[in-house]
Amino acid sequence: MNRKIIEEIVKKDYDSIQNNIGNFLKQETEQRKSNGLVFGLSGGIDSAVIAALCAKFVKEKTLALIMPNSKITPKSETEDAIKIVDSYAIEYKLIDIEFIHKEYAKYLESNPLSFANLGARIRANMLYYYANARNSLVLGSSDRSEFLIGYFTKFGDGAADLLPIVSLYKTQIRELAKSLGLSQNIISKPSGPHLWEGHTAEAEIGLNYEEVDSILHCIIDKGLAVDETAKITEVPISDVDKIYRMHKKSEHKRVMATPCML
Repeated sequence: MNRKIIEEIVKKDYDSIQNNIGNFLKQETEQRKSNGLVFGLSGGIDSAVIAALCAKFVKEKTLALIMPNSKITPKSETEDAIKIVDSYAIEYKLIDIEFIHKEYAKYLESNPLSFANLGARIRANMLYYYANARNSLVLGSSDRSEFLIGYFTKFGDGAADLLPIVSLYKTQIRELAKSLGLSQNIISKPSGPHLWEGHTAEAEIGLNYEEVDSILHCIIDKGLAVDETAKITEVPISDVDKIYRMHKKSEHKRVMATPCML
């Protein structure tokens, strides 16, 4: 893989990025006459970065929901999430969704993938419950890498009022995390939605995030064709085509419902 592409992607002013996101959160909260912000904290890097940003800029208006499925979520993830809220002194609630998820199974026909995605949709229910109760806005933790390839559950972890880090690729998120002083454990741990046991993002996607980001940067940001991207990134054309197809196929996740125009 061409390392120069990654160097080009991550070369950013992360102090400026922090301030821009902080101003965004403050302005949106004020303009929408909201009392605060609520987000799901998994213990992964994306939500950890959001926690750090909220603690720095809007701490008194922030609520974090830690929502493991104790049957699936690694205990270390929940422990990391609790350490994060404790270190920033952010208000939080810990809600185990295992019983709720299990209860749904009694009334639904069996479909393993749909049932896995249901976990993300249950969490979205919780977030919007508290947003409704507190007149708050829901923050989504999608980064640019996952947003562009549709690596999120529609109306699950994709449900949000604000997307503070959606302009940053995963490789950029890791650099932002360093600038925010997050622990190396959070920065280097494998990303994963943990919708089933052992569920990690890179294993499911089939490429690492440096490859994904390089491909997307060339195709989306530079407007290059699949074959040109494969040549420049030095990633096999089959992998480049796979990411391109994921981007195109997931377009419906990034737009509002299609209206019938009369």
